[in-house]
Amino acid sequence: MTDPLILIENVLQALTAGVLVGGVYALMCLGLGMIFSVMRVVNFAQGEFVMLGMYSTFFLFSSLSLGDLFGPLLGPVVAAAVCGAVLYVVGVAIQTYLLSRVTGARAANISGDGHFPQLILTLGLALVISNGALMLFGSVPTSLRTPYSSSAWEIGPLIGEDVSIFVNKARAISLLVALVVASLLYLFVSRSSTGRTLRAAADNPTAAVYVGIDVQRSYRIAFGLGCAITGVAGGLLATYLPFQPYIGTDFVTVMYAGVVLGGLGSIAGAFWGGLLIGLIQQLTGLFLPAQLQNAAIFVVFLLVMLLRPQGLLGRNAERT
Repeated sequence: MTDPLILIENVLQALTAGVLVGGVYALMCLGLGMIFSVMRVVNFAQGEFVMLGMYSTFFLFSSLSLGDLFGPLLGPVVAAAVCGAVLYVVGVAIQTYLLSRVTGARAANISGDGHFPQLILTLGLALVISNGALMLFGSVPTSLRTPYSSSAWEIGPLIGEDVSIFVNKARAISLLVALVVASLLYLFVSRSSTGRTLRAAADNPTAAVYVGIDVQRSYRIAFGLGCAITGVAGGLLATYLPFQPYIGTDFVTVMYAGVVLGGLGSIAGAFWGGLLIGLIQQLTGLFLPAQLQNAAIFVVFLLVMLLRPQGLLGRNAERT
Protein backbone atom coordinates (compact mmCIF):
# COMPACT_ATOMS: atom_id res chain seq x y z
CA MET A 1 0.00 0.00 0.00
CA THR A 2 1.33 3.43 -0.99
CA ASP A 3 2.30 5.78 1.82
CA PRO A 4 -0.06 8.82 1.72
CA LEU A 5 2.88 11.19 2.24
CA ILE A 6 4.69 9.70 -0.75
CA LEU A 7 1.55 10.10 -2.86
CA ILE A 8 1.16 13.74 -1.75
CA GLU A 9 4.81 14.43 -2.55
CA ASN A 10 4.50 12.83 -5.99
CA VAL A 11 1.37 14.85 -6.82
CA LEU A 12 2.96 18.12 -5.66
CA GLN A 13 6.11 17.34 -7.63
CA ALA A 14 4.05 16.58 -10.74
CA LEU A 15 2.09 19.83 -10.33
CA THR A 16 5.32 21.78 -9.99
CA ALA A 17 6.85 20.11 -13.04
CA GLY A 18 3.61 20.69 -14.97
CA VAL A 19 3.73 24.43 -14.30
CA LEU A 20 7.43 24.63 -15.19
CA VAL A 21 7.03 22.70 -18.45
CA GLY A 22 3.61 24.19 -19.22
CA GLY A 23 4.97 27.74 -19.02
CA VAL A 24 7.29 27.08 -21.96
CA TYR A 25 4.55 25.18 -23.80
CA ALA A 26 2.33 28.22 -23.25
CA LEU A 27 4.96 30.43 -24.90
CA MET A 28 5.09 28.08 -27.91
CA CYS A 29 1.31 28.17 -28.14
CA LEU A 30 1.37 31.97 -27.97
CA GLY A 31 3.52 32.06 -31.09
CA LEU A 32 1.18 29.78 -32.99
CA GLY A 33 -1.87 31.57 -31.57
CA MET A 34 -0.51 34.94 -32.76
CA ILE A 35 -0.20 33.66 -36.33
CA PHE A 36 -3.61 31.99 -36.42
CA SER A 37 -5.46 34.79 -34.61
CA VAL A 38 -4.32 37.47 -37.05
CA MET A 39 -3.80 35.57 -40.31
CA ARG A 40 -6.03 32.47 -39.94
CA VAL A 41 -3.14 30.41 -41.31
CA VAL A 42 -2.59 26.84 -40.11
CA ASN A 43 1.21 26.76 -39.99
CA PHE A 44 2.53 23.20 -40.07
CA ALA A 45 6.10 24.54 -39.97
CA GLN A 46 5.70 25.99 -36.48
CA GLY A 47 7.40 23.00 -34.86
CA GLU A 48 10.47 23.58 -37.04
CA PHE A 49 10.83 27.07 -35.57
CA VAL A 50 11.06 25.42 -32.16
CA MET A 51 13.90 23.30 -33.54
CA LEU A 52 15.60 26.32 -35.12
CA GLY A 53 15.34 28.13 -31.81
CA MET A 54 17.05 25.22 -30.07
CA TYR A 55 19.96 24.99 -32.50
CA SER A 56 20.37 28.77 -32.78
CA THR A 57 20.48 29.17 -29.02
CA PHE A 58 22.97 26.31 -28.73
CA PHE A 59 25.38 27.78 -31.29
CA LEU A 60 25.01 31.34 -30.01
CA PHE A 61 25.74 30.15 -26.48
CA SER A 62 28.71 27.92 -27.37
CA SER A 63 30.25 29.04 -30.68
CA LEU A 64 29.82 32.80 -30.14
CA SER A 65 30.82 32.48 -26.48
CA LEU A 66 27.72 34.15 -25.07
CA GLY A 67 28.07 31.66 -22.23
CA ASP A 68 31.51 33.06 -21.40
CA LEU A 69 30.32 36.65 -21.78
CA PHE A 70 27.07 36.46 -19.78
CA GLY A 71 27.64 33.35 -17.70
CA PRO A 72 25.59 30.13 -17.43
CA LEU A 73 22.57 31.95 -15.96
CA LEU A 74 22.04 34.81 -18.42
CA GLY A 75 23.92 33.31 -21.37
CA PRO A 76 21.12 30.99 -22.58
CA VAL A 77 18.51 33.71 -22.01
CA VAL A 78 20.46 36.26 -24.08
CA ALA A 79 21.10 33.63 -26.77
CA ALA A 80 17.36 32.81 -26.92
CA ALA A 81 16.52 36.52 -27.19
CA VAL A 82 19.00 37.02 -30.07
CA CYS A 83 17.58 33.89 -31.70
CA GLY A 84 14.08 35.39 -31.42
CA ALA A 85 15.22 38.56 -33.19
CA VAL A 86 16.78 36.52 -36.01
CA LEU A 87 13.69 34.35 -36.42
CA TYR A 88 11.51 37.47 -36.52
CA VAL A 89 13.40 38.57 -39.64
CA VAL A 90 13.15 35.05 -41.09
CA GLY A 91 9.40 34.98 -40.40
CA VAL A 92 8.85 38.36 -42.04
CA ALA A 93 10.77 37.17 -45.11
CA ILE A 94 8.72 33.95 -45.32
CA GLN A 95 5.46 35.85 -45.09
CA THR A 96 6.58 38.49 -47.61
CA TYR A 97 7.89 36.17 -50.30
CA LEU A 98 5.88 32.98 -49.78
CA LEU A 99 2.75 33.19 -47.63
CA SER A 100 1.63 36.55 -49.06
CA ARG A 101 0.96 34.73 -52.34
CA VAL A 102 -1.78 32.64 -50.74
CA THR A 103 -3.16 34.99 -48.04
CA GLY A 104 -5.09 38.24 -47.98
CA ALA A 105 -6.54 39.70 -51.17
CA ARG A 106 -4.46 37.41 -53.38
CA ALA A 107 -6.24 34.39 -51.91
CA ALA A 108 -9.75 35.74 -52.52
CA ASN A 109 -10.09 33.97 -55.87
CA ILE A 110 -8.35 30.76 -54.79
CA SER A 111 -10.43 27.72 -53.82
CA GLY A 112 -11.07 27.65 -50.07
CA ASP A 113 -9.75 31.23 -49.72
CA GLY A 114 -6.22 29.92 -50.11
CA HIS A 115 -6.34 27.52 -47.17
CA PHE A 116 -5.34 24.49 -49.25
CA PRO A 117 -2.24 26.17 -50.73
CA GLN A 118 -1.38 27.47 -47.25
CA LEU A 119 -1.43 23.94 -45.84
CA ILE A 120 0.73 22.56 -48.65
CA LEU A 121 3.12 25.51 -48.47
CA THR A 122 3.69 25.31 -44.71
CA LEU A 123 3.98 21.50 -44.83
CA GLY A 124 6.58 21.78 -47.58
CA LEU A 125 8.38 24.47 -45.61
CA ALA A 126 8.49 22.16 -42.58
CA LEU A 127 10.04 19.36 -44.68
CA VAL A 128 12.62 21.70 -46.21
CA ILE A 129 13.66 23.15 -42.83
CA SER A 130 13.86 19.82 -41.00
CA ASN A 131 15.76 18.04 -43.77
CA GLY A 132 18.05 21.03 -44.24
CA ALA A 133 18.80 20.95 -40.51
CA LEU A 134 19.54 17.22 -40.78
CA MET A 135 22.13 17.90 -43.49
CA LEU A 136 23.69 20.75 -41.52
CA PHE A 137 23.65 19.40 -37.98
CA GLY A 138 23.40 15.62 -38.38
CA SER A 139 21.10 13.25 -36.51
CA VAL A 140 23.03 12.97 -33.23
CA PRO A 141 21.02 14.53 -30.35
CA THR A 142 22.50 17.76 -28.96
CA SER A 143 21.99 19.49 -25.63
CA LEU A 144 22.89 22.82 -24.10
CA ARG A 145 24.15 21.85 -20.68
CA THR A 146 24.74 24.38 -17.92
CA PRO A 147 25.21 23.90 -14.16
CA TYR A 148 21.53 24.80 -13.76
CA SER A 149 20.35 21.95 -16.00
CA SER A 150 21.17 19.26 -13.44
CA SER A 151 20.60 21.10 -10.16
CA ALA A 152 17.46 21.96 -8.23
CA TRP A 153 16.16 24.03 -5.35
CA GLU A 154 14.49 22.14 -2.53
CA ILE A 155 11.26 23.58 -1.13
CA GLY A 156 10.34 22.08 2.18
CA PRO A 157 9.87 20.00 4.11
CA LEU A 158 6.22 20.99 3.73
CA ILE A 159 4.59 18.33 5.88
CA GLY A 160 6.59 17.13 8.86
CA GLU A 161 10.06 16.18 7.71
CA ASP A 162 9.15 14.05 4.72
CA VAL A 163 7.40 16.03 1.97
CA SER A 164 9.62 18.27 -0.16
CA ILE A 165 9.44 19.65 -3.70
CA PHE A 166 12.45 19.91 -5.98
CA VAL A 167 12.45 22.67 -8.61
CA ASN A 168 14.88 22.25 -11.49
CA LYS A 169 16.79 25.51 -11.84
CA ALA A 170 16.95 25.57 -15.66
CA ARG A 171 13.19 24.94 -15.90
CA ALA A 172 12.43 27.59 -13.28
CA ILE A 173 14.53 30.18 -15.15
CA SER A 174 12.78 29.21 -18.40
CA LEU A 175 9.38 29.69 -16.76
CA LEU A 176 10.31 33.17 -15.51
CA VAL A 177 11.55 34.20 -18.96
CA ALA A 178 8.40 32.76 -20.58
CA LEU A 179 6.20 34.81 -18.23
CA VAL A 180 8.17 37.98 -19.00
CA VAL A 181 7.90 37.42 -22.77
CA ALA A 182 4.17 36.63 -22.52
CA SER A 183 3.59 39.80 -20.44
CA LEU A 184 5.49 41.95 -22.95
CA LEU A 185 3.46 40.46 -25.80
CA TYR A 186 0.22 41.19 -23.94
CA LEU A 187 1.24 44.81 -23.39
CA PHE A 188 2.31 45.15 -27.01
CA VAL A 189 -0.96 43.78 -28.41
CA SER A 190 -3.26 45.57 -25.96
CA ARG A 191 -1.55 48.95 -25.47
CA SER A 192 0.50 49.85 -28.57
CA SER A 193 -0.80 51.38 -31.80
CA THR A 194 0.74 48.51 -33.78
CA GLY A 195 -1.06 46.05 -31.53
CA ARG A 196 -4.36 47.78 -32.27
CA THR A 197 -3.75 47.43 -36.00
CA LEU A 198 -3.04 43.73 -35.50
CA ARG A 199 -6.33 43.29 -33.66
CA ALA A 200 -8.18 45.23 -36.34
CA ALA A 201 -6.65 43.11 -39.11
CA ALA A 202 -7.60 39.98 -37.16
CA ASP A 203 -11.21 41.03 -36.48
CA ASN A 204 -12.13 42.30 -39.96
CA PRO A 205 -9.35 42.67 -42.57
CA THR A 206 -11.73 44.17 -45.15
CA ALA A 207 -12.89 46.94 -42.81
CA ALA A 208 -9.27 47.46 -41.71
CA VAL A 209 -8.27 48.18 -45.32
CA TYR A 210 -11.10 50.73 -45.64
CA VAL A 211 -9.83 52.70 -42.64
CA GLY A 212 -6.28 52.81 -43.99
CA ILE A 213 -4.62 49.89 -42.17
CA ASP A 214 -1.94 48.03 -44.12
CA VAL A 215 -3.20 44.49 -43.56
CA GLN A 216 -0.22 42.86 -45.29
CA ARG A 217 2.12 44.74 -42.94
CA SER A 218 0.07 43.45 -40.00
CA TYR A 219 0.41 39.94 -41.38
CA ARG A 220 4.18 40.33 -41.67
CA ILE A 221 4.45 41.54 -38.08
CA ALA A 222 2.16 38.77 -36.78
CA PHE A 223 4.00 35.99 -38.59
CA GLY A 224 7.38 37.38 -37.58
CA LEU A 225 6.31 37.66 -33.93
CA GLY A 226 4.84 34.15 -33.99
CA CYS A 227 8.11 32.69 -35.31
CA ALA A 228 10.21 34.75 -32.87
CA ILE A 229 8.19 33.79 -29.78
CA THR A 230 8.21 30.12 -30.71
CA GLY A 231 11.96 30.33 -31.35
CA VAL A 232 12.53 31.84 -27.90
CA ALA A 233 10.50 28.99 -26.38
CA GLY A 234 12.68 26.50 -28.27
CA GLY A 235 15.81 28.19 -26.94
CA LEU A 236 14.51 27.88 -23.40
CA LEU A 237 13.68 24.20 -23.93
CA ALA A 238 17.24 23.59 -25.17
CA THR A 239 18.61 24.37 -21.70
CA TYR A 240 17.24 21.11 -20.29
CA LEU A 241 16.05 18.95 -23.19
CA PRO A 242 18.18 17.09 -25.80
CA PHE A 243 17.17 17.84 -29.38
CA GLN A 244 17.69 16.75 -32.99
CA PRO A 245 16.44 18.06 -36.38
CA TYR A 246 13.07 16.25 -36.25
CA ILE A 247 12.10 17.30 -32.73
CA GLY A 248 9.66 19.86 -34.14
CA THR A 249 7.14 17.12 -34.91
CA ASP A 250 7.03 16.30 -31.19
CA PHE A 251 5.83 19.81 -30.37
CA VAL A 252 3.58 20.78 -33.26
CA THR A 253 0.75 18.54 -32.01
CA VAL A 254 1.21 19.93 -28.49
CA MET A 255 0.98 23.48 -29.82
CA TYR A 256 -2.16 22.87 -31.85
CA ALA A 257 -3.81 21.03 -28.98
CA GLY A 258 -3.03 23.95 -26.66
CA VAL A 259 -4.28 26.59 -29.11
CA VAL A 260 -7.53 24.73 -29.81
CA LEU A 261 -8.07 23.99 -26.10
CA GLY A 262 -7.64 27.65 -25.25
CA GLY A 263 -9.91 28.74 -28.08
CA LEU A 264 -9.03 29.40 -31.71
CA GLY A 265 -8.47 33.11 -32.22
CA SER A 266 -7.75 33.83 -28.55
CA ILE A 267 -4.12 34.69 -27.76
CA ALA A 268 -4.75 34.54 -24.02
CA GLY A 269 -6.50 31.21 -24.52
CA ALA A 270 -3.41 29.87 -26.32
CA PHE A 271 -1.30 30.67 -23.25
CA TRP A 272 -3.63 28.94 -20.80
CA GLY A 273 -4.12 26.04 -23.18
CA GLY A 274 -0.36 25.45 -23.33
CA LEU A 275 -0.11 25.62 -19.54
CA LEU A 276 -2.95 23.10 -19.23
CA ILE A 277 -1.17 20.74 -21.65
CA GLY A 278 1.94 20.80 -19.45
CA LEU A 279 -0.06 20.03 -16.32
CA ILE A 280 -1.92 17.15 -17.99
CA GLN A 281 1.32 15.69 -19.34
CA GLN A 282 3.08 15.69 -15.98
CA LEU A 283 0.12 14.57 -13.86
CA THR A 284 -0.68 11.64 -16.13
CA GLY A 285 2.96 10.57 -15.76
CA LEU A 286 2.06 9.48 -12.22
CA PHE A 287 0.07 6.51 -13.48
CA LEU A 288 0.77 6.20 -17.22
CA PRO A 289 4.00 5.35 -19.08
CA ALA A 290 5.66 8.14 -21.05
CA GLN A 291 4.45 6.67 -24.35
CA LEU A 292 0.80 7.26 -23.36
CA GLN A 293 1.10 10.80 -21.98
CA ASN A 294 0.24 12.41 -25.32
CA ALA A 295 -2.75 10.08 -25.60
CA ALA A 296 -3.99 11.40 -22.25
CA ILE A 297 -3.60 14.96 -23.57
CA PHE A 298 -5.90 14.18 -26.47
CA VAL A 299 -8.44 12.41 -24.25
CA VAL A 300 -8.77 15.65 -22.27
CA PHE A 301 -8.78 17.56 -25.55
CA LEU A 302 -11.72 15.53 -26.87
CA LEU A 303 -13.64 15.96 -23.60
CA VAL A 304 -13.22 19.73 -23.73
CA MET A 305 -14.29 19.79 -27.38
CA LEU A 306 -17.42 17.80 -26.51
CA LEU A 307 -18.40 20.12 -23.66
CA ARG A 308 -17.12 23.42 -25.07
CA PRO A 309 -16.36 23.24 -28.81
CA GLN A 310 -15.12 26.86 -28.96
CA GLY A 311 -12.38 26.15 -26.42
CA LEU A 312 -11.87 27.44 -22.89
CA LEU A 313 -11.65 31.14 -23.79
CA GLY A 314 -12.96 31.06 -27.35
CA ARG A 315 -16.18 32.63 -28.51
CA ASN A 316 -18.92 31.23 -30.68
CA ALA A 317 -18.96 32.88 -34.08
CA GLU A 318 -22.28 33.81 -35.64
CA ARG A 319 -22.59 33.02 -39.32
CA THR A 320 -24.73 35.17 -41.56
